[in-house]
Amino acid sequence: MTLKYPSQAVATPYFIAAIGLFVAQILFGLIIGLQYVVGDFLFPEIPFNVARMVHTNTLIVWLLMGFMGAAYYLIPEEAETDLHMPWLATLMFWVFLVAAALTVLGYLLVPYATLAEMTGNDLFPTMGREFLEQPTITKIGIVIVALAFIYNIGMTVLKGRKTVVSLVLLVGLVGLAVFFLFSFFNPLNLVQDKFWWWWTIHLWVEGVWELILGAILAFVLIKVTGVDREIVEKWLYVIIAMALITGLIGTGHHYYWIGAPEYWQWWGSVFSALEPIPFFMMAVFAFNMVNRRRRNHPNKAATLWALGCAVMAFLGAGVWGFLHTLSPVNYYTHGTQITAAHGHMAFYGAYVMINLAIISYAMPILRGREANGEKAQVLEMWSFWLMTVSMVFITLFLTAAGILQVYLQRYSDNPQSFMVVQDKIELFYWMRFFAGVVFLGGLVAYIWSFFVPGEKTAAQMAPVGQAGEGGSAVTPGV
Repeated sequence: MTLKYPSQAVATPYFIAAIGLFVAQILFGLIIGLQYVVGDFLFPEIPFNVARMVHTNTLIVWLLMGFMGAAYYLIPEEAETDLHMPWLATLMFWVFLVAAALTVLGYLLVPYATLAEMTGNDLFPTMGREFLEQPTITKIGIVIVALAFIYNIGMTVLKGRKTVVSLVLLVGLVGLAVFFLFSFFNPLNLVQDKFWWWWTIHLWVEGVWELILGAILAFVLIKVTGVDREIVEKWLYVIIAMALITGLIGTGHHYYWIGAPEYWQWWGSVFSALEPIPFFMMAVFAFNMVNRRRRNHPNKAATLWALGCAVMAFLGAGVWGFLHTLSPVNYYTHGTQITAAHGHMAFYGAYVMINLAIISYAMPILRGREANGEKAQVLEMWSFWLMTVSMVFITLFLTAAGILQVYLQRYSDNPQSFMVVQDKIELFYWMRFFAGVVFLGGLVAYIWSFFVPGEKTAAQMAPVGQAGEGGSAVTPGV
């Protein structure tokens, strides 16, 4: 089986690198999970603050790698033409990968203050802020990669067929690049710093990234269900409109306690309370498309990832976000393990799973087959349940720890000190760690599924590029 558009092959190294960085992220997550209960584990070789930087930074980089690979794969099919400059996509991959690797090595091998001196942070200070710890030179590299990427994707869309999926994806990618520019703005006033810092962090994960999520999910569902494109596009319009309305104004829930005007407590509470709606719509949309499918695609695992993404995104970003987003509740829960619980499930459900879904769908085709064999898919579906169930338990353990932390430290008549409370919730940290080990096992199973030899699936499918465009892609009798 050959690709209809050969330039789609440039997505392969992006997907491979993304999974490799995903493994690194989980390994460092386990390290800091163990350091919560064994404080001197790997100290001083890998201090907690360094391990946490690597954990969060590799998360961001591998998700961006996945988004780029997804765009390079799906845009040619949507536009019905090859990429504008395949060589540029390959060049930017190596630039991005080398920059990410050097940055991580800098975190691990050089004290952070020394790294700042080495990279000229005193000339243009941008370092030292959570999730944006990258040296200024790395941030500039990211901007160059993003501009080249958007140029390549934009020119491909302009010269080919315009679809709702490709246009929504392009808007999301442009927004991703634009809002990253706020990472260069580092005012001395702490209130202003936090105010504008959220314009990168929040407006990424609760704004433009949701457009990228919706576009990729719509593409996968079109391919695996054969549902008419017009139906998917109507759903996508409504979902992204709700996501933008609630997500943009919902930024206010980060302004409650930083010294911003009091009206943000109302704006933040009201619009944040509405943020679960687009995620609920996404879950209904995914199941509705699968129930109305006009074909049985041989890649059952990709379908499972797509459905799981919609459900877990609703639970993690929607339900767990709503639990502590109202200002009277957030007054007590802000910065506790409840925040960590929400963050873990939201990132996994919304962005990790959509990347795994598109990789699950695209990689077999990039390797010349319709789908992985039956044995490989069974192993991959086991990996789905291992990772998903373990993430549910990680979230529940952190939620329980957070509730106890709030009561003992902030709500009771005799509030206890932070470290005393940490000792009392240590059991939940141990359970979180062991659930993380199971998650790593699920990730290993996911990777191994692509190396399982075996028979090809018996189900039949239309040639690449025809699936999901109407009656020609229908499997008889389905």
